[in-house]
Amino acid sequence: MKIQTLIAAASVAAMSFATGEAAYAQAAAPAAAAPAITHGPALPGVCVLSVDGVIANSTVGKYVQTRLNQIGTQAQSELSAEQTAITNDAKALDGKKATLDQGAFDQQNAALQVRANAWNRKAQLRERELQATQQKAIGRIGQEMNPVVGTAYQQAKCSILIQRDAVMVVNPAMDITQQVITGLNAKITQFTFDRERLDQATTPAQTSK
Repeated sequence: MKIQTLIAAASVAAMSFATGEAAYAQAAAPAAAAPAITHGPALPGVCVLSVDGVIANSTVGKYVQTRLNQIGTQAQSELSAEQTAITNDAKALDGKKATLDQGAFDQQNAALQVRANAWNRKAQLRERELQATQQKAIGRIGQEMNPVVGTAYQQAKCSILIQRDAVMVVNPAMDITQQVITGLNAKITQFTFDRERLDQATTPAQTSK
């Protein structure tokens, strides 16, 4: 592969990773406020809950989003440093092309390609790890939230609970989202977690052979 192509490929991969990281930062963004509407009477026993609203506005949900952003930034910094080193070495080799014999140039270029391929695999791994980290952290919020939802359901004397995104507009008197947020805030505000390490997932099985 030509040096210019190698540099371009690394840049594209970095942009892809950065785009994915930006998506994590927006994952728990609250929805835009709805316009003022005059509602009819609340339906007895029918309740509505916005799970996204609980995650976005609860203390633990905000903490998780902040922590995910921190983890994403750390991963991006690691990859950026390696990408810069590879790019600089590729440019330096390109500058020495006229003074190197073909064999030496091909050897160094091949070594750079190995590094670039390894970097690309690492970038893809980090993206999967960030996705796994987010899923696990949101899953933990769900586990903590489930009993709180049950309590709010009983307190509001609900007969049916509908996910908020399944309806366009609803009477706020039927919405138990804030009650769940309040209950979740009283139960948990944060928990410790770090980036999932998928490259270590198969280590125990490999060492047991």
